Order: sequence, then C-alpha cells, then structure tokens
Amino acid sequence: MKYLINKIQNYFTKLFKKIKKINFKEVIKNIIPFLIKNKFYVFMFMSLYILDLSTRIMTNSIGFVHFLNPYPNMFTTLYLLTLVFLVKNLKNVYGKLLYGLFYAFSFVMFLVHNLYYIYFKVFFDFSVLTAASEGSSYLLDTLKDIKFWMYIVIIISIVLVFLTYKNFNKNRTNNKKIILKTLIVFIIVHLILPFTFGGATTSLEWNAWKNKRNVYNTFNDNNKCMELVGMFEYNVRNFYVTYFKKTEEESDEVLSKLDAIFESNVEHQNQYTGMFEGKNLIFLQLESIDTFLTTEEIMPNLASLRSQSINFTDHYSFVNGGGSTFNSEFMINTGYATPYTYNQNAYTFSKNNFDYSLPNLFKKVGYTVNAFHMNSSEYYSRGVNYKNFGYDSYNGLKDLKTYTDKSYELDTELLKNEEFNSKIFNVENPLNSHFVSYIISYTAHTPFSKDKGTCNMLLTEEQREDENFNPTEFECMKIQAKETDDMIGLLIENLKEKNLYDDTVIIVYADHYAYTLTDKSILELTKDTSTNLINHTDCFIWASDIEPQEVTKTTSQLNIMPTILNLFNLYVKPNYYIGEDALDPNYLGYVFFSDYSWWDGKRYVALGDVIKGLPATEEYITEMSNKINDLIYKNDEVLKTNYFKKLKNKETNDN
Repeated sequence: MKYLINKIQNYFTKLFKKIKKINFKEVIKNIIPFLIKNKFYVFMFMSLYILDLSTRIMTNSIGFVHFLNPYPNMFTTLYLLTLVFLVKNLKNVYGKLLYGLFYAFSFVMFLVHNLYYIYFKVFFDFSVLTAASEGSSYLLDTLKDIKFWMYIVIIISIVLVFLTYKNFNKNRTNNKKIILKTLIVFIIVHLILPFTFGGATTSLEWNAWKNKRNVYNTFNDNNKCMELVGMFEYNVRNFYVTYFKKTEEESDEVLSKLDAIFESNVEHQNQYTGMFEGKNLIFLQLESIDTFLTTEEIMPNLASLRSQSINFTDHYSFVNGGGSTFNSEFMINTGYATPYTYNQNAYTFSKNNFDYSLPNLFKKVGYTVNAFHMNSSEYYSRGVNYKNFGYDSYNGLKDLKTYTDKSYELDTELLKNEEFNSKIFNVENPLNSHFVSYIISYTAHTPFSKDKGTCNMLLTEEQREDENFNPTEFECMKIQAKETDDMIGLLIENLKEKNLYDDTVIIVYADHYAYTLTDKSILELTKDTSTNLINHTDCFIWASDIEPQEVTKTTSQLNIMPTILNLFNLYVKPNYYIGEDALDPNYLGYVFFSDYSWWDGKRYVALGDVIKGLPATEEYITEMSNKINDLIYKNDEVLKTNYFKKLKNKETNDN
C-alpha cells in the first residue's frame, strides 16, 4: 500500500511539473477552435454538468461548500469525462444507449432532488423510498412547484442533448483498451479524491460534522454532501451508504459508554409528578397545523382548548430524516429521534426493543392503548411499528374497507365512525376504564386546491361548480384546518356525553410546520424562515381541572414523552430518554436540529456561531454543543445497537 501511495505521489509530482511548463496564453488562444472541433463532447458534457451546477447554485445558501469550490466540480468532472471517454470509444449504438440511460437517470434525479429540496429543505435520500407509496399519490402535485429557473435549465439541457445526438459519429467502433484504461483511471481517481478533504476526526467531538472527510464518510447530512461532492457522486454514494455499506459492528467501547450513561439514573420528582395519575390520555397529533392556523377565527375549538391549558409557547416539531409525520410519532412514543449520523429511517426500527416506550409503560399499569389514523397500517409500516411500540392496536379508517369514497380522509370521520368512536373512548372495555388513545389527523395534508384533495371534498356542490369561486391555497388550507378543528369539537362533545370530560387529559401538537405550502410568504409573516426556527409549532396539555399557564422554556417533540410520564407518575428512569421533563425546574430549555444547530430560547447557534439572538461566550457554546453531541451519540448508538434488548437480556441473566 505504501508503495502504491508513493507511486501515485510521484505521478502527480511529475504531472504538476508538466503543468507548470504549459504556455497558458497559447492554450487560451487555441481553446475556442478546440471546443468547436470537439463540440460533440462539449455538448454531451454540458448537457449533464448544467443539471449538477444549477442544483448547487440555487441551494448555495446551505453555506458549507461554494459551488465554485474544486471539490464538487472535481467529482462531477470525473464522472462526466469518464462518460465522454466511454461514449467516444464505444460503437455508435452502445454509445448512444449509454449516454441516453445516464442522462435519463440524471434528469430524473435533478427533478427529484430539487423538488424534494423545495418541500423539505433537504435533498432526496434513497432511504425514504420505503415510504414512497404514501407520497406517490401527491407526485403530480409536486410537479406544479417546479421553479422558473428549473424550466430554463431543463430547456437548455434538452437542447444540448439534441445537439449531442445530432453530432454522433456513425462510424465509431469499440476500443476495448481505451475503455478499460478509462475505467481504471476512474476507479483510481475516485479512490484518491476523498483524501483531498484531509483527515477525518475520529474522536467524539461536537463539531466533528464540520470535518469534510467526516461528512463524506458518514454521508448523513444530505445538504452538506450535495454541496461537497455534487449530484453524480451524491447519487452513487447515497445509494451505496443506504443499501450496501456494512453496519459497523458494535464495539465493547460503545456498549461500555452506554452502560455508563444508563447506570446514572436517579429518581425524578417535582411538583407536577403524578398530577394526572389515574386519568385517561388522548394524544392529538395534528397534520400540518402551523401556528398561523391556530387562531380563534380559523380554529376556535383548538384556540379555546389552548387558553385553558399548560401551553408550551416555544415548541418545535422539527423534521429529522425522511417521513416527518412518522418521525414525530417515533419521538413521542420511544423518546428517541431518527438517527442523526447514519441513514436509517425511524420506521425501520420495528424489531428494536422499546420496553420503556410510552405505551408499554401505560400498559404496565393497566391502561388500554390504541392508535388511530385514516391511513392503512402498511404506510410507514405503522402496523408492525405500533405493535412494537406496545400499542394494543393500530387502527386505520382505510383498512376498514367500508368507504366507497375518500371521506375517510376527513378528520371528523375519526369520531363519527362508530367502530373508531367505540375504541377511542374505550367503550369496549368498561371494566378497564383507563385508556390512552393516540389520534393522528390528516385533513390538513397537501394538496390545498379547489379541484382535488380534502379541500375539494369540504366545498359545497355549488362552490365546486362555480367557475368564479377560486379559493387561494391559503383559503383552502383554512378550510381544511377548520375540519380538523371540528374534529376537536366533536372530541370534547363526546367526552362530555360519555362522562369522561373531567377524567381525561389531552395533549395537542403539530407533527411538523406547514412546509408543503407553495406560497412561502404565508410562513414569512409569522416565522423565522431563514433558520431551523421555522419548525416552531403549537403544543399544549389540557385537563378540565388545571390552572392555565404558559411555559416559555424551549421544548421539542423529544420533551413530550418525559413530561407526560412524570405527570402520570410513570417517569422512573429519566436517563433512558433523550429529552427531559419540560415542567421540571431544573430543565434549561433547548432544541437541536439535524444539522447540529441549536436554540436555547435566547440564541440560535449554527456552525459554532450565534446566528440569531443574544451573544454567548465561547465556553457556553462549547458546553452546550458538547451536551448536544453527547445526546446525539446516545440517541444513535442506542438505536444502532438495539441497546434495550441487550439491557433486557443482561437483566434476565442477572436474575
């Protein structure tokens, strides 16, 4: 290996000496005639290069690597020059086929990456394909969001494709020697390029994600990776990491660290411990219900409920990984988030042990626990996941197969449906009156259009047929949010009718902010859209007999489970979770995001710098960043090693 490295170094040393001898004035003088002479290859190269470059230019606000930086351009040039040399030395028919297939795939990925980024502010990841069936029905709706600059790029690229095919040499034959040499050069250069990033940070440091080699090796930050290596290497590397990269074997060192972390549990008590002990609990996870919708005008039932609640005013339902809705479900039920440092979605942990999940802890004290949604159990593998979480059942209106239309997408149907109504309020188990019902709404899901989706269903026949009635996207969203609010109204009515009003606690929160809105100006009116603080949403806990109060400490989905467990006196192992009890006086208040940025209610810190809010000392930033890094390490290693299964086996053997 050392011999090979020396050979490579000698080769590049000689190469650089030759480059120094080049008369660049003469090169520049002859470059235009050279390009004209080789226009076929120029057209081929540029038809693909423009797809990559435009993607990186239009998303350069990520700010990790500039689009003119050599790193991504070296990778892209390597791929495209390899393609050019292969096509040049293949028989005409094979050359056309290779170029056509490469271009078709690249064009599709260009659309996918950019549309996905428009919606999620993150580039597409192959790991989200396991949830593709749920998003496929909205594919055509996303195409309407193609930006003007994308149309320009598409037109230019297609024109270049046409010119490429028009200039194909019909007399070309296969040159096997050149083809083999081209592939060998590609492999060697591809192996060398990552070394140009420098060495990786191997120690557990909070800012390891800044290291370009770390970013490339783990390939867990989609946006940084796209900027670092360009679209072509991104596609290949992401595919490899998702499907072929071997999972690191758990080391004794990792398990020892986790053992040390979990041995430090202490009993948790505060003034709120057991406040709701013995009461029923209903979760309302509201699809896309952003803060600008939760007004008395648009959602009066929700606003009224919030005014009588423990209201967490600085709450964040942050998007982390693919499938933002299920990510919230995973955090609420397990106390853990989608992995930060490797590509695995939350819904892929259906075989992990979650003995300390929220439903399992309630079941241990005799509660009936069930989940309810409109969609079938196959989406996000909710059927197997909810069973693994500890729920008695996951119930999807669609699975009933009793609906002849799509009215099962209306949130009020969750309560109007007799079978669901009976299960939600535990009517089937009169001897066991205590229950937890986890309700996931849907109606406020995209699209927001008069002609399709739930907005169309909620309009009157007269409104649908009126050509002069054209509600805006926001007006449709308000109509859809009103349906969700009507469901909340029905819920309160049912609690009163069934004499459960004074014995039930309701926690309300959004699964994510309204990122599917095409008109982003609506968000800009009420949110900080320049940072991850755009994830700000509502969260509150209602009970008929509590004194309303506002909690201003920063919270996220990771705080909900510990807070609820303490309120019901089930929170006996605080350190078994990532978040903390938000009502505990010792809780500082903070949220951290997938790019390691964080907000403590006073300052937003990204890349080690205060981007917004009050200044902070370097010591404080380092202390908080290290704390967050430790939590991310704990989060990811617990999931990767299935630590609670090992802990259970260890406890069984000890007994």
